[in-house]
Parts: sequence; C-alpha cells; structure tokens
Amino acid sequence: MLQSHRWHSSVGKLAHAPLNADINVTPLVDVCLVLLIIFMVVTPMLQKGIAINLPGTEGREKTPDTEERLQISVKSDGSVYLGSTVVRREQVQSELEQIHQRTPDREIAVKGDRSAKYGAVLDVLKACREVGFNNVGLIAQPKKSPNQGT
Repeated sequence: MLQSHRWHSSVGKLAHAPLNADINVTPLVDVCLVLLIIFMVVTPMLQKGIAINLPGTEGREKTPDTEERLQISVKSDGSVYLGSTVVRREQVQSELEQIHQRTPDREIAVKGDRSAKYGAVLDVLKACREVGFNNVGLIAQPKKSPNQGT
C-alpha cells in the first residue's frame, strides 16, 4: 500500500481561471475620506483669535494673514480679546502699550462682532491710535453676491 505523493502545481490552476483586471478602489476611497476628515478638523483651527460674527462689506480687499499681525476681537457682549486672551476694557490700553514697547511696527487687525456696540469697537481703535500703532485696520466678511451659492 504505497501512496504516491502528488505534487500540486498552481500553474495549471492559473491557466484555467479567468484573470481579474478590476482595480480595487476601496483603499483609495478610505485614504481620501481620512484626508477629508483631517482637513475638516484642522481648518477651523487655522483661524486666529476667537470666532466672531463679522459684518459684511462690498469691497474684496484681502490682506495677507501674517504672524506679526495682532488680532483684537470685540464680541457682542463687549468683551475684548487680544489674540485669544480675554482682557478687561480698562486694561486694553495698558496691554497695548506693553505690546507697542516690544514691537512698535506691529500690524493691528480689529474684528468687531456684527452685533457689538459701535462704541466698544471705537474704544479699541482709539486705544490703538493713542498707544502709537499706525497700521490699524478692521476685518469684515465679504458679502455674498446673488450669483454665488448660499
């Protein structure tokens, strides 16, 4: 009772099986979805300062966003933020004086909430001018034109 060992070769099996020429796109879709999620999470973090409901403007003048620019935000409740640090209204001018002593040529961008009192934003602008900053500007959201999507 000798059993003969048969060696099976896969060469014969490949010759009879049809070739599959389809590309598996599942890994590609997975990578694209992961990248999309990463961009959705990181993009809101790229905004400097705090979130403000900005008023709209017709002009489309865009200035480059630089690290040297200090963003001062005035929220709807009147609270003032230097960058992302909250500052009492009485301390705004003294904090700006300290910043001006370190970097007198620094750009200042003031973001006033749409529903903030006009006087609160004017007080911040006045403090910037009194301290000696020359390059002070306002930030606004461009209005959507009727031909743009909602």
